[in-house]
Amino acid sequence: MISGKFIARDQVAALVADGDTVGLIGGGGLDIAFLGFGEIDQTGNVNVSKLGGLTVGPGGFVDIAQTARKMVFVGTFDAKGAKLSTGDGKLQIKTQGAVQKLVNDVEQITFSGRQALAQDQHGLYVTERCVFELKADGLHLIEVAPGVDLDADILDRMAFRPIIDVPPAIMSPAHFTENAK
Repeated sequence: MISGKFIARDQVAALVADGDTVGLIGGGGLDIAFLGFGEIDQTGNVNVSKLGGLTVGPGGFVDIAQTARKMVFVGTFDAKGAKLSTGDGKLQIKTQGAVQKLVNDVEQITFSGRQALAQDQHGLYVTERCVFELKADGLHLIEVAPGVDLDADILDRMAFRPIIDVPPAIMSPAHFTENAK
């Protein structure tokens, strides 16, 4: 049976049978993959498998994260109680979350930033308020949402200081409008 999984590689797209997806992933057939995160640390390590002392297991996360050529980790900047709103092309942080997700050292390494760099794997870390890129010397802050205060809403809310080479780019205001498409 053919699944609804859409696989694109070198401008060629295909529907892949459910049973063949494991081989495709394990064989390095993914150019890019998007996965969530629980914690991120200063070296680009990601934790999704042990959060707050509770082991939840990684599922297929490791298989995908270790073989895709480019990894994009997507999640909220913090957790537990954050209240956000958008409109007028800006992100407004009404209440900060109580749980910090950008930590000095993740509780458990489910994705290794060091290993990713060793195998020339590109890594991006996308939150609602900013974007980081993995480079040899650590995480670089490369984009900030419009309306967000760099110090109060990002840097002061992280356990480590990201590398900032140049002023971060501002995300498109179109992403923060009431009728964003």
